[in-house]
Amino acid sequence: MWRQPKTVWAVAFACVIAFMGIGLVDPILKPIADELGAGPSQVSLLFTSYMAIMGVAMLGTGWVSSRLGGKTTLLIGLAIIIVGAGLAGSQDSVGGIVAFRAVWGLGNALFIATALTMIVKAAKGSVGQAIILYEAALGLGIAAGPLVGGELGSVSWRWPFYGVSVLMLVALVATSVLLPATPRAEAPTSITAPLKALRHRGLLTAALTSLFYNFGFFTLLAFTPFPLDLSAHDVGLVFFGWGLLLAFTSVVVAPMVQRAVGTFTGIVGALLGFAVILAAMGVWTEHKPVLIVGVVLAGAFLGVNNTLITETVMKVAPVERGVASAAYSFVRFSGGAVAPWLAGRLGERSLHLPFYVGAGAVVLAVVVLSTGRRFVAAIDAQPAHGAERVDSRVEAEAVTVGDS
Repeated sequence: MWRQPKTVWAVAFACVIAFMGIGLVDPILKPIADELGAGPSQVSLLFTSYMAIMGVAMLGTGWVSSRLGGKTTLLIGLAIIIVGAGLAGSQDSVGGIVAFRAVWGLGNALFIATALTMIVKAAKGSVGQAIILYEAALGLGIAAGPLVGGELGSVSWRWPFYGVSVLMLVALVATSVLLPATPRAEAPTSITAPLKALRHRGLLTAALTSLFYNFGFFTLLAFTPFPLDLSAHDVGLVFFGWGLLLAFTSVVVAPMVQRAVGTFTGIVGALLGFAVILAAMGVWTEHKPVLIVGVVLAGAFLGVNNTLITETVMKVAPVERGVASAAYSFVRFSGGAVAPWLAGRLGERSLHLPFYVGAGAVVLAVVVLSTGRRFVAAIDAQPAHGAERVDSRVEAEAVTVGDS
């Protein structure tokens, strides 16, 4: 599995850097706020702009890649990330950083839409081996993002942005040289296909479930660094633990949970576990050990939920998986993009309030999912409750969309 062409390693390297995107800024939120004189709600817009643009862009990634081909789409995405990350680090105002963070989100959407396909096509050996390699790169990126952000951010909050830009430039050059040209799709994807797919009740229910769950998710990511009040290095270590658990449970534990208790029960259990953690963080907000343990443990529940609910999305709707994931991502990211800002705004009134609201939103997500239980039941009726093998393409796509 590890004896792969240079092409595969170039794309895998780019995957690692791309999936650093979310966790990378966690350790530097407070340093940015302190240096630029901004509040939590203003700095949290770094998440809001990134997720909102990525969500909207997901509607068009299939349309673009089916017309330009996978390699061209991949390279355009990488180039946009280089520009967005580099210019974000050069700004002297929160507004400027937020704007170029949005550009970064656009590039990430184009990259994520094609990376898995490119690795599978270029890899030697079985498709299963290629997918395991891809998932390893994805997990490494999720875990390494906060760690790299903390290390570089301890020097200056600008360095993590510059670091991503430089590393993506290396990936761009390697990919453009080593990756062979890919043909356009024979039947181009319609740009309206994801929106039409949301007419399906099962898909819409899963998307709305994730929208509400995102309020808890981004409370954890975008607001917790403020009451933690640690150095960029230490915040990076805390969220590195979070990323490790999330990556591990996404790939390894989620299929085991699905086989043992079923898809619906697995999702509900993960969401309720996450809600309890947020509530505990709300009660003991002034106690840093509680916040640290809560962040790390939350990664375990988030990894299981992300994979199971995204796999549900791909199986429950009678449309192509790419269209289903685009529709789901649009609702999840675009609608949930307000969550980081709201958490910051509430936190300016009370440090406890964002965690309570986040926990309540996650419980509401369980209620929404329960209204569509009959759709999830169709998956649970399959052998092993519909659980996919770790090296299956459906599993890899679920992990990608769920953790991106």
